[in-house]
Parts: sequence; structure tokens; C-alpha cells
Amino acid sequence: MTDMNPDDSASFSRPDECRVTSLHLNLDVDFVSRTLCGFVDLAVKRMKDGVHNLILDAQMITVQKILDVDYGQELKFTLGENSAIFGSKLEVQLPVSASKCSHKIRVHYETSPQCPALQWLRPEQTLGKRHPYLFSQSQAIHARSLFPCQDTPGNKVSYTAKITAPKDITILMSAIRSEPEPHPSNGGKLVYQFEQKFPVCTYLIAIVGGDLVSSIIGPRSKVWTEREMIEEAAYEFSETEKTLQMAESLMGPYIWGQYDVLVLPPIFPFGGMENPCLTYVTPTLIAGDRSLVDILAHEICHSWTGNLVTNKNWEHFWLNEGHTEFIERKVTGRLHNSKTLPQFMAAGKAVELKEIIEEVLKNGPYTRMIPDLKGVDPNDAFCIVPYEKGFTLLFYLETLLGGPEVFEKFLRAYVENFKQQSIDSNQWKDFLYSYFHDKTEVLDSVEWEKWFYGQGMPPVMPKYDNSFAVPCKQLCQRWSTSADNDLDQFDPSDLTSMAPLQVVECLGLLVEDPPLSLIKIQKMNELYKLNVTKNSEFKFRWLRLCIKAQWKESIPRVLDFINEQGRMRLVRTLYRDLYGWEDARPTAIDNFKKHRGEMHHILETMLSSDLKLG
Repeated sequence: MTDMNPDDSASFSRPDECRVTSLHLNLDVDFVSRTLCGFVDLAVKRMKDGVHNLILDAQMITVQKILDVDYGQELKFTLGENSAIFGSKLEVQLPVSASKCSHKIRVHYETSPQCPALQWLRPEQTLGKRHPYLFSQSQAIHARSLFPCQDTPGNKVSYTAKITAPKDITILMSAIRSEPEPHPSNGGKLVYQFEQKFPVCTYLIAIVGGDLVSSIIGPRSKVWTEREMIEEAAYEFSETEKTLQMAESLMGPYIWGQYDVLVLPPIFPFGGMENPCLTYVTPTLIAGDRSLVDILAHEICHSWTGNLVTNKNWEHFWLNEGHTEFIERKVTGRLHNSKTLPQFMAAGKAVELKEIIEEVLKNGPYTRMIPDLKGVDPNDAFCIVPYEKGFTLLFYLETLLGGPEVFEKFLRAYVENFKQQSIDSNQWKDFLYSYFHDKTEVLDSVEWEKWFYGQGMPPVMPKYDNSFAVPCKQLCQRWSTSADNDLDQFDPSDLTSMAPLQVVECLGLLVEDPPLSLIKIQKMNELYKLNVTKNSEFKFRWLRLCIKAQWKESIPRVLDFINEQGRMRLVRTLYRDLYGWEDARPTAIDNFKKHRGEMHHILETMLSSDLKLG
């Protein structure tokens, strides 16, 4: 498409010409019609002389009228042809003024019941089954279906909101929340107000509504979820403050004020989402023993890399995720008082990266750290690559430039230099050269073109300290080489003596090996009770082992697991495994067709492609 933003091929908006600097949402939540209705006020600033129009992104939105707030004048607008991926170009004719370069524009609108950013759940889809539920997920380009906006990470806005909802529904947003007040004319509703004073990208503007309660888990944190899960959630995330403080020791003060955690219903397709003030997490993290909550360190670290410093467009997504993965592993290592743990985690992910790059992406264009996304929905390119290739580059640079003590100071300086900005990889690289101005020869030895644009695995794979994995490899080797009539050597303590991450590693290594015999799989379940584990990462890898061994009795358990939660990484992989097993393929396709209407639309779209259903 020729009329896209020259700096972001996934947006029509032109903040370089006329920029939205802040916004105010005034919306009514209607669970019956499954819509948000009201208006958004946009504070806009002309960035160039001779600019007469404000260009916004919009998708599946009914625009009723647009006004100049200062004078009440109705403004002319055009809504362009709809693109299935990018929505429409909304062009607003600005008020005629020879001197004024700033305006406030009010857009009266209503979302669609099919709004891609919003997931509406019926009461029976919730734990309590009393009230409906709503949550938004706007990353990467769905904020434009929530409200007309400049839906590019290249622009940031502060925001306020006034949200009206039924009194039985608690509203949360990615902002500081005031206590709700009664609606002035409707006793059945409450009015909530929010303020986010720090500028954020539109994909980080989030709204949630449901039968929610909270529990205090720290001096600046609450955990929110349905009351049926609140005690479990409060226990699982009770060490959030400790993780926040550890991240601050590396990256500087946490500026966002409140850090709350929301445990969403199982349909949520990701492990977590780093909305400022309100991190989303999947309920699959609740294992009962805090063994999976290290993922929260990732979302916390996004408070600096991702939310404070952001990729300018989605081709440079590694700036968000590679840095966050890198810092997260440092934080996790320090929380566990282990220098080897971060490298152990990296080594495990390197195996997964290789599998995805070679077997799923076939060394294709989406294996580039900076892919070409022109004409592409950024969600279609979402994968492990920007996370792990980005991490690998940063780890490699750290070893070249003087080690953690030197490189961690660079990370902090990088955030300080670019805070509240959106940048691309060239700006990052220029700052790297500027900071390490005395080491330009070392930096010149890096094959930048291959790192940024090369397909396949990274050009350099570090040799990680993987001593933490030794017992995992030893147990894996024993299972792989033992005869079927020599399994009495194994014992439940094989796994109970390991840390949870080591169990994950051990099961993952077995997945990479040739399939185990059915006798071994059944003995493994007898000893380790993996069919009944509450740890979703254990169960995920265990079910992959069962599929590889073609244990037909495991198929119902696989289906139960992929039907009871919608975490994309887990569900897509298991569906692909079932699809690759010819006898199980029809069952997998039938199960998808039966349950696709209950899935988050992002997962449903990707599974449809994975299962070759068009």
C-alpha cells in the first residue's frame, strides 16, 4: 500500500506531520451489544507548516462525528477503503487557523462487536460464572479498533480515561486508577477514572472489566483476578516486590508508580503482557509452588525496555524483546543467587530457537532479526526470533566489550538516553558506538549485516556455561539408552531432586531426542506422575513426549490441555505435533473446528494456518 507511514508500514498515521500528544477516553461499556461507545479527545500538534489534515488509523469503528473541542465546530473527515489487515485511513480536516498549531479534536465513535482488540466472555466462560468479562489485547496493531489513533509504536501519548460500566463490573486500565463513583443518573452503573501521565504507545493502552477482586502483594502492588482464584494468585505472586527491586538495582527507578498483576481467564493467548501499571499474566503460571513465576521478571523488565524505550516500528521488535530477555535473565539469576542460571536458561532457549528456525520457519524471512514486514500483519511474524536472536547478540557484545560490569552500565545509559522515546536499530547501534567510543575496532569486527538481516541461526552462537544442565543431560541419556527391561534404575527422586527449570530442561531434551518407546513413556508416567502435574511447562513437554511416542491413550489428555487454556506457544506447538502424527491429524482438526469459536482471535487465526485450513 502506497499511503502508509514511511517510518511504519503497518500504520496510515503521520505523526511526523500532525502528532497526537495526549488523549482522553470517555466510554460506556455495553456487555449486551459487546461495544464501547462514547468519544476520544485527541490533543494534536502540527509538526510542519502547510499541514491541514490529521491522519489516524481506524478499524471496524463507526465514526459518528468529529468536533473541534475549543469551538464546537464539526469537522469534515473521510474514512478510507478498508484493508483486512490494517483497517482504514481516517483523515480529519483540521480547523482553519493561521496561527494556532495545537488543537483538541473529539471523535464520537462506537467499536464493533467484532473489534479485534477486545475479547468478550460470557459469564459461563469465567470461573465465577456470574458476570461477563472483557479484556483488550492491542499489540501489535489492534488499538485502532479500540479507538481512532496513531497506531504506531513510533508515537507515544499520555492519557486519561472515564469509563462507565455496570456496578457489578470492576474496570481496570494500564494507568493509575481512582476509586469509582456512582453514575449521576443511573444507579446500576459506576464511573471509573484513570490517569497515565507518562507517554505510552497505543498498543499499551489496555482495558479490563469483570467480576474482579484484589489482594495486596507488596507496597506498590496488588494481584487482581476472579475471587475463585485470588488466594492462589496472591500466594504465587507474593514475591513481586523482590523482583521489582532487583530490576531497579540494574536499570534504575521504576517510574510507573503502581505495579499490579492481573491473572486473566485461560483464553488469554500469551504468557504475559507488559501493560504499564497492570501486567497481564496467564493462569497457566499458577502451579501452586511459585515454580513458573519467573516469567513475571520478563514483564517487569519491560517497564524499562519496551515501555520506557520502545521499538519505532515492528520490524525492530528485537529492541523490545531482546533487551528484555537479556535483563530478565540477569534479574532471575540474581534472585536465585546463581551466576550460571542465566546461561542455562539461554542454552535451553537456543535449542528451542533452532527448532523453530529450522523446522517451523524453514530458515525463511521471518528468521531475520529485522524482518521486512511491508504489507504484513506484525502478528504473523510473531515468534521466538526477536527474543532469542536479540538476546544472543547482546550476550555476544557483553563478552566482547568487557563483561557484565561494563555492559550493564551501558544498558542503564541506553535507557536513560532514550527514555520515553521510540527508536530503531540504527539509533541503538549509533549509541552503542558512541558509548564504547574507545572500542570501535571491536565493534567493527561484529558482522552487523548478518546479525540484523541474515536468515537462519545467529552468525555467532556463544558457548554458554551449562553446568546447571549436567544432571538433566545425564538423566536424559539414561532414559534414551536404557533397555525396556531395565527401567528399575529410575526413581521418583530423579525429578524431585531437581529445580523446576532443570525438570523443564530434562523433558525438553527428551523431546529433542528420538521417540521413547511406549514402555518407557508409561514407566515415566508411573514414576513421575506427569499426567497429573499442575506445572504447565512440565505438562506441555510431557504431552509432546507422549505424542512423539504415538501413545494413543494420551490424545484425550492433549485435547483437554489445549482446550482448557489458550496460551499460544503451548497450544500451537501441540496442535502442530498432533498434525504431524497422521493417525491423530483428523482428531486435531475436528477439535479445532469444534472449539475455534471459544479461542482468542489471534490464536484462532494462527491455528487455522498451522492446520492448513486457510
